[in-house]
Amino acid sequence: MTDLKELYWNRMVPELTVTDFSASLHFYTVVLGFSIIIRRSDPDFAYVSFGEAQLMLEQYHEEGWNTVELVRPLGRGVNFQIEVDDIEQVLARVYAHGITLYRDLRDNHYSTGETTACQREFLVQDPDGYLLRFSQYI
Repeated sequence: MTDLKELYWNRMVPELTVTDFSASLHFYTVVLGFSIIIRRSDPDFAYVSFGEAQLMLEQYHEEGWNTVELVRPLGRGVNFQIEVDDIEQVLARVYAHGITLYRDLRDNHYSTGETTACQREFLVQDPDGYLLRFSQYI
């Protein structure tokens, strides 16, 4: 676990309701390489980080922040961009675990107004279908 005294807490951190906490925690920590900052149970919960990116995972339960019935894929209409320093390293981890990509690695050019930025990125879905976009500025 991370030393909480030295951690920078983001002002906005998505909390993802998950249907199989063990599978989700394994995916984020073992497959992707996130670190556990906080872990508790009843309900199962983890606050995880990857560099400066932070997420919370919570097992679905009746008293949770549930607005409607959860239907897969979860998180429809949103993707979470996670900026990394070495996208090839993350991609190698994903491939090593036999995970199928939602969108293959490619370079995308985005207008910033006066210039153009280029990001090398790929997209992958977590066990519940949440869409993660790993991105490296090049």
